Amino acid sequence: MLMKILSIESSCDETSAAVVEMGGERKILSNIVASQIETHALYGGVVPEIASRAHIEAISGITYEALSRAGVTLDEIDAIGVTNRPGLIGALLVGVNFAKSLAVSRGIPLVPVHHIRGHIAANYLAYPDLKPPFLALVASGGHTSLIEVRSYTDMETVGRTRDDAMGEAFDKVARVMGIPYPGGAEMDRLAHLGDPKAFAFPSAALNDGTLDFSFSGLKTHIINLLHRMEQKGEPYPMEDIAASFTATVVSSVVKKLETALERYPHERLVLAGGVSANSHLREALQAFADKRGLTFYVPPRALCGDNAAMIGAQAYYEYEAGVRGDASLNAFACGE
Repeated sequence: MLMKILSIESSCDETSAAVVEMGGERKILSNIVASQIETHALYGGVVPEIASRAHIEAISGITYEALSRAGVTLDEIDAIGVTNRPGLIGALLVGVNFAKSLAVSRGIPLVPVHHIRGHIAANYLAYPDLKPPFLALVASGGHTSLIEVRSYTDMETVGRTRDDAMGEAFDKVARVMGIPYPGGAEMDRLAHLGDPKAFAFPSAALNDGTLDFSFSGLKTHIINLLHRMEQKGEPYPMEDIAASFTATVVSSVVKKLETALERYPHERLVLAGGVSANSHLREALQAFADKRGLTFYVPPRALCGDNAAMIGAQAYYEYEAGVRGDASLNAFACGE
């Protein structure tokens, strides 16, 4: 069934609206993202209340811009998809309530979408041949999860971080090093200039038989090292720290992926989420996949961060599975 889907994403600090066409060739007709990075950079991280207010200011305008750029009207929209979990609750409520208002007032089917499923679906837009089953790693500022994707709507989280997310760890270490928020891109650049073996940092891969991670200890270890250097008046070897930290993160991921694929054998490996833009992680997982004879998928960088096109892609499959929302649809900060 060929469908045009209007989608809304407001789970953190990007307000996004998109129109995608699904059911035949997967097409992005428009994908508008209003970023709040400059605002939150003043505070060294996302301030939830400020994020919510910024979503309120932006959401109507970017939604109608998305429709305009796609060359469609609301009368041509077959469904409205919206992120309703997980994320910052105030931010999510802005998107959910706006989407509900449009859907109910125009009699358009409403489809709630899980944010992590949306990140995975970004790959469907980039690769027409990709279909489940596969193993996915979703790494972002708020999440780090290993997910067995059995079908477009049947997924199981088989490993996750027990504390900080991978992207959060990158940003916090970068902040202590004096790198403005968000620090992930600059850490990636610095890591290319440093020695990945300059420092021995503790692995984030838990050695307890699970597929779980813990980035908190790794982050704290490095922050304590930086504080000791500061107290001694020693300059930070920023390139070496970035390179060693990045190498530790990547090796931690590879270690868990090796175990995960033994337990959940698949021929396809998918990387998604904001941290999937990291060049070291992309290159390492490509090499890992090549070595094991797997097909590796990672979205273009434009679809790695939070965006509504990925929500629209997943909304199509949720719609096909019979998932619907109504005027009682709520937002949830957490949830599978």
